[in-house]
Amino acid sequence: MSAIDFGRRTRIVRVLDGRMNFRLDMPVLLLSGLMAALALVVMLLTLASGDYPVALTDVISALVGQAEGRIHMVVVEWRLPRALLALIFGAALGISGAIFQSLTRNPLGSPDVIGFNSGAYTGALLVIIVFSGNYYQVAGGALLGGMVTALAVYLLAWRRGVQGFRLIIVGIGMSAMLSSLNTWLMLRADLEVAMAAAVWGAGSLNGLGLDKLWPTLLVMGVLIPLAFILARPMKQLEMGDDAARALGITVEPVRLTLLVVGVALTATATAVAGPIAFVSLAAPQIARRVTGAAGVALIPSAAMGALMLAAADFLAQRAFAPTQLPVGVVTVSIGGLYFVWLLVREARRQ
Repeated sequence: MSAIDFGRRTRIVRVLDGRMNFRLDMPVLLLSGLMAALALVVMLLTLASGDYPVALTDVISALVGQAEGRIHMVVVEWRLPRALLALIFGAALGISGAIFQSLTRNPLGSPDVIGFNSGAYTGALLVIIVFSGNYYQVAGGALLGGMVTALAVYLLAWRRGVQGFRLIIVGIGMSAMLSSLNTWLMLRADLEVAMAAAVWGAGSLNGLGLDKLWPTLLVMGVLIPLAFILARPMKQLEMGDDAARALGITVEPVRLTLLVVGVALTATATAVAGPIAFVSLAAPQIARRVTGAAGVALIPSAAMGALMLAAADFLAQRAFAPTQLPVGVVTVSIGGLYFVWLLVREARRQ
């Protein structure tokens, strides 16, 4: 049998004695590696700059354990956890956005638009305002709020299955209602509590250290590999439910599993750092255009998400020094520019 010509250089990877096969698009993989390398460069620049500048050679020495004293403290203990969390959350949000845009087959199908960020914010607000919870209780409330919102959207969109367009419409309506509830909760709160909730709601990596890094690594170490395991059935679902069933996919259980994984990724990031907008929406589409791929894919979306959030956090820390902005303010600005670019591009097509 002759090899199939996919029109691009590809490589087949077989694992578990051939029971799982992956077709890797080599140009996409190389460009994804380039985006990941750029994200690491931004991370190094973040570690080197600040009120106490550190030479890049000293940064690298600190990372490999050859620096001591003040340099080790500044680079490894103070700056590195935040920089790593920016990469991890950016990758997680990019993957989550790719999952939902694939499920809905719509570039607007991201957790930001469908309302899961609003649900996580509602959960956090209830814990902050009603129960005066601590950090971990707020994180748990955000995670639970995102999950409950996802379940509500899924059930309301169900009609002999879940269609992408209906999921988006129901999600937009749910997001509008939750936004109104969030505003009412803020108006009912005391001024100091409302200000603290507003800062959290902007999405910020300020103050995140090693105590937040290790639990995040544990959770993401489960969710991200699970998302990649589901990448193949996700692509098969894009061909339509009938075609996916013909290929042996149990459509609704796989779709529900993808939904849970996607929500868990964005809810975990939201639980730790607050709702960081537009990375899930923009990263998969920008990655698709950069790589020239036929649709959204998880690896380039993760690499672009990590690059976007690392760059946004660098700007949030350094652009208006000594004031540090919440990173969500920067990502919203980037998202606004992305929307303007999309509008101009669509207008030129008319």
